[in-house]
Amino acid sequence: MDPLAGLLSGPRARQAFLLRALLDPPWSMRVQDQAPLTLVVMVRGDAWVLPERGEPRPLRAGDVALFRGPEPYVVTDHPDTPPQVVIHPGQRCTTPTGESLSQAMDLGVRSWGTNPQGQVVMLVGTYPEVGAVGALLLDALPALVVLPGAALDSPLVPLLGAEAQREDPGQEVVLDRLLDLLVVMSLRTWFARPDTATPPWYAAQDDPVVGKALRLLQNAPARPWTVARLAAECGVSRAALARRFTELVGEPPMAFLAGWRLALAADLLAEPGATVASVATRVGYASPFALSTAFKRVRGLSPREHQRRTAAEQSGAAGATPGG
Repeated sequence: MDPLAGLLSGPRARQAFLLRALLDPPWSMRVQDQAPLTLVVMVRGDAWVLPERGEPRPLRAGDVALFRGPEPYVVTDHPDTPPQVVIHPGQRCTTPTGESLSQAMDLGVRSWGTNPQGQVVMLVGTYPEVGAVGALLLDALPALVVLPGAALDSPLVPLLGAEAQREDPGQEVVLDRLLDLLVVMSLRTWFARPDTATPPWYAAQDDPVVGKALRLLQNAPARPWTVARLAAECGVSRAALARRFTELVGEPPMAFLAGWRLALAADLLAEPGATVASVATRVGYASPFALSTAFKRVRGLSPREHQRRTAAEQSGAAGATPGG
């Protein structure tokens, strides 16, 4: 597993919130749902994004935007249009004064807005959580990423739009997977741009030695790794690996492994039926006590407290309904 795959694997890719927004001008929405990741595809028409901090950005038909929460932002037909709709946590939708819009803007299956034939059509996919592994990647993103439509010429966009209007068996799983693919392709496209400042550990994946070492640590965290053993697997000396790894990744191999193990542990603890003992074994800790000690030292709460908090957050996300 690399960080990009880890972002959307396991429970983090389930129960994503997806809808089509169909709107006629003037329209303006303030989004303050605190979601860690939201994708918006401009299917038809144009829009503006007003970040909480930063300059307004235009969105043209075909463009893809990624929003890294939890900061609020406004999506609007024009920067001067005041917000008419507020999107709250749990995708609750109200007027700026608090009146519910759950019925007034419901346009049918995963469709929401002011007019079923709206001049503006947007696909909106929101992840209520991305997990600890995903946070490693999201922390490297700016608050707003805009990809021109020409940069992401993908058949996934019309396919996702068509599937969003269907209610077949297993449809939620289909939509989650399509949304995952579109997000991964968008992130890959963004990080491949020459003007994008990629995090050191992401760029190091292309190095023939350090990239191999990273994949070994990421794919087999439970192995009893030492720098010497890792260097032998990579075919270089211990000193050469330690020097080059630290230079490219920004921290020594064992420090990276410790952080990776704890990030994986945080995500695995959220899986149904997970125990501290089973997770400790899977990520390379000698005992549940060793995992608990490290987890609390770094994250400020015990694994069991983390499980309870995550379960409560997932329960709230599962209860979210479009515009509710």
